[in-house]
Amino acid sequence: MAITDQPFQLSSPVRLTPSVKACCNTDGGLGAGPEAPVVALIGAPNTGKSTLFNALTGAGVTMGNWPGTTVEVSRGVWRSTASAASCQCESCSCDAADEPLDITLVDLPGTYSLDPHSPDEALTRDLLLGEPIAERPDLSVVTCDAARLTSCLYLVAQLRERGLPIVVALTMADVAAKRGFEVDASALARELDCPVVAIDPRRRNGLEALAATVRDALAQPEPSRRPVPEGVDELAIEDERFAWIAHVVDVASGAAAQNTRTWSDKVDRWVTAPVIGPLIFLAVMWVVFQLTTSVAAPLQDLLDGVFAGPVSAAAVWLLTTVGLGDTWVQGLIVDGLIAGVGMLLTFVPLMALMFVLLAVLEDSGYLARAAVVTDRLMRSIGLPGRAFLPLIVGYGCNVPAISGTRILPNARQRILTALLVPFTSCTARLTVFVMMGAIFFGPYAGTAVFAMYVTSILIIIAVGLALRGTLWRKEPIEALVIDLPAYQVPTLRLTASVTWLRLKGFLQTASGIIVVTVIGVWLLQSIPATPGYGFAEVPVADSAYGVVSASVAPVFAPAGFGSWESTSTLLVGFVAKEAVISSWAQTYAVDAPDESGAPGDLGAAVFATFNQSSGGHPIPAALAFMVFLMAYTPCVATLAAQWREIGGKWTLFGIGLQLVVAWSLAVGVFQIGRLLL
Repeated sequence: MAITDQPFQLSSPVRLTPSVKACCNTDGGLGAGPEAPVVALIGAPNTGKSTLFNALTGAGVTMGNWPGTTVEVSRGVWRSTASAASCQCESCSCDAADEPLDITLVDLPGTYSLDPHSPDEALTRDLLLGEPIAERPDLSVVTCDAARLTSCLYLVAQLRERGLPIVVALTMADVAAKRGFEVDASALARELDCPVVAIDPRRRNGLEALAATVRDALAQPEPSRRPVPEGVDELAIEDERFAWIAHVVDVASGAAAQNTRTWSDKVDRWVTAPVIGPLIFLAVMWVVFQLTTSVAAPLQDLLDGVFAGPVSAAAVWLLTTVGLGDTWVQGLIVDGLIAGVGMLLTFVPLMALMFVLLAVLEDSGYLARAAVVTDRLMRSIGLPGRAFLPLIVGYGCNVPAISGTRILPNARQRILTALLVPFTSCTARLTVFVMMGAIFFGPYAGTAVFAMYVTSILIIIAVGLALRGTLWRKEPIEALVIDLPAYQVPTLRLTASVTWLRLKGFLQTASGIIVVTVIGVWLLQSIPATPGYGFAEVPVADSAYGVVSASVAPVFAPAGFGSWESTSTLLVGFVAKEAVISSWAQTYAVDAPDESGAPGDLGAAVFATFNQSSGGHPIPAALAFMVFLMAYTPCVATLAAQWREIGGKWTLFGIGLQLVVAWSLAVGVFQIGRLLL
């Protein structure tokens, strides 16, 4: 498994369809067709690019206050409208100018310049400057932060030098105003020699003006392509760029104004401090988990009662009415789908609340400070501070976090980070942690869940140090360079949009792979593995599901949860961690239904199982189970992402590493815990 720093390659090339310059719609309004103009959104991270993309297209693209969130090229249809006054067509009647124009909008990965330092930045450069010219976008909309105009104009300078058609979308004007200065969009447009439109994508302000400007720019003849001079001193070119940028900023806003010290800078002195910063971060996350578990618990109990009571009873009545009562069909629907998927859906309020709180922290700009806080920690394990960014994404979902490793500059760092991402506790695990916390820790459930996340961080550090001392020796350390977004008051629209996007993903998982898994588990529970039973009439312990699980259970006896009921959930968890809950619900629903056919008390049944398998030490056994669940292989989707990004050999190495770490820690937690508790 030699580590080579090979150049990054796209798994599937992205084609930007060439288009005919047109102002009026030519496809009958049925969506962006092959003749639709192609407009690229580009800009530095944290300038509102992906927020603008969502506002223009209505697409659900994950947004975040850190570089590397957009690691894939996202497409959307922007149905722009403009008044007749803005239409400058020469070949058609402008009576149709008020009609929508469908534009193919492409959201490119964030970049500070056309000189790439990571695969995602290289992707943006290749799509903007690649050959043939016909494959390039017809126009680029460059998002520039008015509060950080100097850093944003370097990319604009490079685009101008190459003669690329651009429109500048000026964002964060409200932040600039709070800092005591204002950017004159008209003066900036004169200096840049390109259109400039002030917008606020978070509040949907200025989007119509941007649409009119883009339509106008698309109707103009293309500027002449300027060849990049050869044999010219690059340092001299950069000096000219910086001198030009300083002049533009001075004319448009006044250079001295941008050096004003703000209250945000004063807050960051504490929030990003080496000692106080991490403590503040841990305190904030503890509050998030405590609020999530305490507020969502009553709603979970309510939904649980609905599925276990009226829904199950109604299903039994309906099946009995049509003559399918007490048959395998009733077992599949009531004990399988309703018990399994229904139990998972009781966690929807919890997930929604968690996503709301994280969206508030994200939109406010606080989560971006986590990269600065952990920079020193990342460098201690041989990774740059930017490696924390995909890791923190992993606490939402491991799959995009694996893809997010593309922001790292070399293959060694990408492989190491991709191996560490599965140790981050994704939201799928959160559902299991909350359930275990409620069963075993009562009012301290929030603290128990928070402890799992702290443990996850410690595991990442320990595994990272171990790998750095063996396979990743002498890895070069790079300083973290990141523009921190200004603190902002979260908007209701953006918070709701991000929350629904993530909640919808959770629900899609529940209605997709979880349903398939539930049906698969029910079939295995219905197939007898011992003689004397018929299909769907066998006790779960004597089914194929129970027998296979029982054969694996002794492996986990030293960890205190060596029962087939617990082991079976871990086997199902290889598919998806959400399935752990549904498989438990199915197992105990089949074993102990009440008189109406609805599931019994799942929590009491799980507690009794752990109490028996641990020899009367259920708390240490529960902690060991949670630690194992957190550290072992996340899901098949994560494995597929790893296989795509780092190859099969490293993926298999990662699986073995995760299983060894998970089992060792689980055994250690139980053996020590049973002596102390």
